[in-house]
Amino acid sequence: MPTTKTDFYIDGAWVAPLAPRTLEVIDPSDESVAAIVSLGSAADVDRAVAAARRAFPAWAATPQAERRAALVRLEEVYKARYDEMAEAISKEMGAPIDFARRAQAAAGLEEVTGAIAALDRFAFERPLNPDGSGDRLFWEPIGVCGLITPWNWPMNQIALKVAPALAVGCTVVLKPSEIAPLSGLLFAEMIHEAGFPAGVFNLVVGDGPTVGEAMSNHPDIDMMSFTGSTRAGAAVMRACAGTIKKVALELGGKSPNLIFADCDVEAAVKRGTLAVMGNTGQSCNAPTRMLVERPIYDKAVEVAAAIAAKTEVGPASKPGRHIGPVVSEAQRDKIRNLIRIGIQEGARLVAGGPDAPEGLDKGYFIRPTVFADVTNDMTIAREEIFGPVLAIIPFDTEEQAIAIANDTPYGLSSRLETGDPARVRRVARAIRAGMVHVNGVPRTPGAPFGGYKQSGIGREGGTFGLEDFLELKSVTGWPDPA
Repeated sequence: MPTTKTDFYIDGAWVAPLAPRTLEVIDPSDESVAAIVSLGSAADVDRAVAAARRAFPAWAATPQAERRAALVRLEEVYKARYDEMAEAISKEMGAPIDFARRAQAAAGLEEVTGAIAALDRFAFERPLNPDGSGDRLFWEPIGVCGLITPWNWPMNQIALKVAPALAVGCTVVLKPSEIAPLSGLLFAEMIHEAGFPAGVFNLVVGDGPTVGEAMSNHPDIDMMSFTGSTRAGAAVMRACAGTIKKVALELGGKSPNLIFADCDVEAAVKRGTLAVMGNTGQSCNAPTRMLVERPIYDKAVEVAAAIAAKTEVGPASKPGRHIGPVVSEAQRDKIRNLIRIGIQEGARLVAGGPDAPEGLDKGYFIRPTVFADVTNDMTIAREEIFGPVLAIIPFDTEEQAIAIANDTPYGLSSRLETGDPARVRRVARAIRAGMVHVNGVPRTPGAPFGGYKQSGIGREGGTFGLEDFLELKSVTGWPDPA
């Protein structure tokens, strides 16, 4: 029997929607009904915003130590219910259970921990000048924040927004993805168990055109933070324009991975291919365009094709290091169609293809797919596929590689593989993206996450994530301490 979770979390309590409208949450591994939830309305948003508005003055005035203590309690509750979170994510969006435990649930916990660490480092009051002279600067909570999060890394994105917003004294209304809402509903239970004051955190499940639109144009929401597609991000910006509210966006990507002949080619190609296949390709920063220097191009194609062919696909409930289904039937059909377009436009298919993986006709599964001989004007090099599909593009010179890398409307992330430190310095500076990963070195905790161009506005993570939820005030003539 599917789980029924039809209430919303508003003003410290679980309440029924004002106008019942149920939605089935589908298990992407077998197309069964995993849960039944409710979709909210503009009236539900009004209730949640009113609660957040009432709670804001007292929460903003709460001493930093008390806000920190509440986040520490949340961290402990999360640890105690960690396995529940992994299971919810696995069921709602198809992450294999071992991956859900190792990465998906872990990401949410890491973001709560990271917000606590950032709070400890952040100076909310400081002088303008290093010598203590000049205006006094104050960073103050912006107010009521509307948060809209996606389904692909559901708990990472929820915690990445909620934890810093609450840390600095904002109150929030969260709309998790209606496709994968179970983790968000569980997170609300954790917030309640951690003892946050009523109205500080509120949750309404709903779709973008109804709940998302109502949040974005609501006059009592001071800021919108959105993660999702560039198309939907543009809609949020348009809706926010009427009330001139602050907008933070983390949007799409078509990230390049520049592989030069002076690197460990096999290791670099393997690393890049696995990064595309991980989470079944459903990551905004996946390096889906692999740009390879001509002398090592054939070897790179061979290695990437072999890695894809060895990548197992299976249901989310199965233990192991395989990849699971994509999140929905619509997503599966979109990816398969883009694979067909890649073939029609002349790219060379060297692994995978549009057909279902063998023995997996039920569920939303995609074969790990690699295209060679791609040109940067092909559809599969331009559009964010959001599936396990890699496009390999040859280049001849460093300048050409940089030009191809930057020839995209996106600018979220990028990768660079080379053994030449001087090249690292040149190319990393020349790439128009918010993040550059060199030779497989992982991101440092607290590093800013976000991008250039149509990949968004603002940065999340660490102290940068705190700043997103703050207004800056300067006071001239602040008296010296008595």
